[in-house]
Amino acid sequence: MYEEDDLIPLSALQHFVVCPRQCALIHLEQLWIENSRTAEGRAAHERVDRGGAEQRDGQHRAFGMSLRSLALGLVGKADAVEFHPAANGEAVPFPVEHKRGRPKKGDEDRVQLCAQALCLEEVLGIPVPAGALFYGEKRRRLEVSFDAALRARTAAVAASVRAMFEANTTPPPPDAAPCRNCSLEPACRPDTRGRSVARWLARRLAEEDT
Repeated sequence: MYEEDDLIPLSALQHFVVCPRQCALIHLEQLWIENSRTAEGRAAHERVDRGGAEQRDGQHRAFGMSLRSLALGLVGKADAVEFHPAANGEAVPFPVEHKRGRPKKGDEDRVQLCAQALCLEEVLGIPVPAGALFYGEKRRRLEVSFDAALRARTAAVAASVRAMFEANTTPPPPDAAPCRNCSLEPACRPDTRGRSVARWLARRLAEEDT
């Protein structure tokens, strides 16, 4: 079991699966750059970030629900958790993660959602067999089953993120072409634009002071 001070953000798992360097830049170096995609994503989360709850069609739904797992060492929030009535009269938690775009080829969103389910199971003490990813661009809800393989994958990612955090080392840029959809690309790979990292950071700091 981990202590409260040792918990890592749930969101770091999604960032790590996308790109370990991106994860380190955000969570170790505290670097964040807004672009149109991140702004749209932030706007899409405004309702759930306000928290609260609602009752609709006999179903309870909680927004911005605080989560943690001392077993995995994770902390964060669920965008929404629906409580579906079961045959035995109990309510089954069903986490729903909101995303601005469309379903991705990788499993980063499924890992993030599964991590929320594992936290819910630990906090509530009841099984969470499934959840859903809601993609705003397609207005589509994709159900995700938390099978043994996804649970093992999620636990492995959490361990990898923790190892990187404890090493306090930012991985080098990937060898692949720059990720043009990533808002951190100008800082991550400034050399590809004829600038050094130091010059790029100095310019950004100067802009913030003006």
